[in-house]
Amino acid sequence: MKRLRSTATSPTGRRLVPWLGALVLLTVWQLVSGSGLVPRFLLPSPLDIVLALHQDRALLWRHLGTTLLEAGLGLGLGILVGFCLAVVMHRRRLIRELLYPLLLFSQTVPTVAIAPLLVLWFGYGVLPKVVLIFIVTFFPMTVSLLAAFAAVDRDEIRLLRAMGAGDFMVFRLVVWPASLGSFFAALRVSTSYALVGAVIAEWLGGSQGLGVYMTRVRKSFAFDRMFAVIVLISALSLALLALVNLLQRWLMPWERRTAAAAESEDPWAADS
Repeated sequence: MKRLRSTATSPTGRRLVPWLGALVLLTVWQLVSGSGLVPRFLLPSPLDIVLALHQDRALLWRHLGTTLLEAGLGLGLGILVGFCLAVVMHRRRLIRELLYPLLLFSQTVPTVAIAPLLVLWFGYGVLPKVVLIFIVTFFPMTVSLLAAFAAVDRDEIRLLRAMGAGDFMVFRLVVWPASLGSFFAALRVSTSYALVGAVIAEWLGGSQGLGVYMTRVRKSFAFDRMFAVIVLISALSLALLALVNLLQRWLMPWERRTAAAAESEDPWAADS
């Protein structure tokens, strides 16, 4: 038992545990679907989903390109506007007090209620999808950065001021490095929201995109293909989150060293 516990708490063991859990889940899913306990047209088996992915790979690839384009444009715009808003609101208290309630109000309106209006105003092209993705992605970026800017150590800022540093130098050397952790945390949230927002927008109109594909297969009751596109969106979200993590590890090497030191001193990893 002690040896098994030490293996599970080792770095390699901790990496294998999620994969083992996923393997168990897929095995149970395959057995339940294949045994007929649940009709396969209601709950396709993992093998059926893989087969649907293979059969529709060319069509899915074409729709995927459109969804990624919309998500990328909306996310990029959300990051840019969110960053600029956070900087301006941090520097100008009056603007912060004026805009912050409006930012909160913008997130109280359901996304599904906004999407039909955007289609009505901007048509069925890419623009309404990009606007909807922007609406759901800029808020986490703005709020996270605004809180991070306010939490920067004031003594470090005073020290640079005493050495003659201007606003840009203070921001580059102190404020921005101290806010990178919050920036990447918000980027993870915004990246997930971008894909979900793109699919929701495509449900309500358009000719290309994974949301359009989902609407078509749902109407034809092809649930194996419905599950296939859900798996594809989930895999794509995980891949984008992994990319964000790699970018953070590259830009914040000190965080990696801190995490490694904390992990080596983790009391939960010690043998009992």
